[in-house]
Amino acid sequence: MSGDHLILSLFPLSGGLPALSFACAPTGIPRSMTVANDSRAAPDERGGAGGAAPHGVLFSMCLAVALVTASMAALNLALPDLAVSLSASITSLTWIVDAYVLALAGLVLPLGALGDRVGRRAVLLAGTVVFGVASLAASYASDTTALIAWRTAIGVGAAMIMPGTLSTITAVLPTEQRPKGVALWAACSAAGVILGMLVTGVLLRWFSWRSVFVAGAVGALGAALAAVFLAPETKDVHQRRFDAGGAVCAALAPGALVYALIEGNGGGWAQPRVLAALSATVLATVAYVVLGLRTEHPLLDPRLFRREGFRAGAVTIVVQFMAVFGFYFVGLQYLQLILGYSALKSAVALVPVALVIVLASETTPRLAARLGERTVMIGGLLLLASGLVALSLLGTGSGYLPFLGGLVLAGLGIGMTGVVGTSAITSSLTQDQQGVASAMNDVTREVGAAVGIALMGSVFGSRYRLALPDVSRLPPAAADAVRHSPVGGLYVADRLGPEGAPLAAAVKDAFTNGMSAALSTVAVVIVVAVCFLLRVPKKRQPTRPAESP
Repeated sequence: MSGDHLILSLFPLSGGLPALSFACAPTGIPRSMTVANDSRAAPDERGGAGGAAPHGVLFSMCLAVALVTASMAALNLALPDLAVSLSASITSLTWIVDAYVLALAGLVLPLGALGDRVGRRAVLLAGTVVFGVASLAASYASDTTALIAWRTAIGVGAAMIMPGTLSTITAVLPTEQRPKGVALWAACSAAGVILGMLVTGVLLRWFSWRSVFVAGAVGALGAALAAVFLAPETKDVHQRRFDAGGAVCAALAPGALVYALIEGNGGGWAQPRVLAALSATVLATVAYVVLGLRTEHPLLDPRLFRREGFRAGAVTIVVQFMAVFGFYFVGLQYLQLILGYSALKSAVALVPVALVIVLASETTPRLAARLGERTVMIGGLLLLASGLVALSLLGTGSGYLPFLGGLVLAGLGIGMTGVVGTSAITSSLTQDQQGVASAMNDVTREVGAAVGIALMGSVFGSRYRLALPDVSRLPPAAADAVRHSPVGGLYVADRLGPEGAPLAAAVKDAFTNGMSAALSTVAVVIVVAVCFLLRVPKKRQPTRPAESP
């Protein structure tokens, strides 16, 4: 009952290796990550940094980034166990998943800037401590509130770890080795998701969901030891004033939006706290723009959004990850709760989809060169929306083949948009601004994932509850379990024996209703994004080398 979220290990391939290796070609290495380092990061005659072996640096940084990406995916496999063990509602499960991604999205920019100032390895090591301690604490959580809090703390640790991994690799490796180093980093980022799901699947076969967090703590210890012994310290020699105001606004805006989405669908949009969160989102966004225009060195210069390619790429990546990670939360349970697949069977059944994504990612650069980036972006998003619409039409008796058909359509779109969206961001900026492009690429992915989980999770929960029949005849505790989540509803039906068959059928029907509403909502968001991209000129003007906001 816990294995069908293994599909999570497949989609990141499009946003991982193909997309990043395409975007990080030799001409796309961030300048601020390669030359703006202290003497300890300068390559010596052996090709390392201050005597550091390149292979050791690669191993330690790839291990750290794999830890971060594995934790993004691993817990999805344990959600059904969490729903039963902690009596978690759909809203609570949404927060448990989203807390990690939200902390990572809101803090990756400011903590990356902090690492540039005080030392990337130092911030990374501090992050492994936060990550490990919080993971151990989460393994002892006795309720959903505590687990959400510790999951947020783990996300803070991940935000301290992730920015320094790629920066250290590009700062340490000799120029001729950097493209291979970046490609290996991207591959390990994608492989971390797969490894996290496999390890979680093995652990859940013999242990409870708590073992997943213990494994995370062990992984953090291993990453810390590898960084201590194998990685040098690097930092930016150009000490610039830290954009504290921008950091606060960058964390507050997505956090308030996610809070409003989750709580609004759960308890109503007219709640004072929901209205306050929406207001905070708008105010934080406006404040970031105003402060960014007045600050000499903002975390992310808002003037960059004047560039059509930059805007188009950012919108494409946000929408893509919104759809993908939202689908992880509400769509993948179809295999588990409706088709009854095990973890291993789910993984094998989704191998064709992974191949589609990889092939689409590999052929997209040539397609974009022939048709143009805008055309490929629009086509990819339309394929993604079509796949979601096809999945939204699934019923309790649809079976695997229609599910696979929808995923193939979505996989083609994911493979196309991941590559061309990243390319649009990087190619719209000068060589000097590739560090900004890398940061923007990370932020759009994390923000899109956080918003997608919140949006689809909350729409799914709201529609699921509306589609349920009257359960007031059940004992109060059983009725609450049915309303809280589909897992709870099926558990109650199972306990009722043969008399529970109608309830199980009703819960499954309500589940497919909720899934359909959630997938259709994001499909509409994608269509709106396509309408925005239609206004982007087919051929962008080349970026002038002198431009450097």
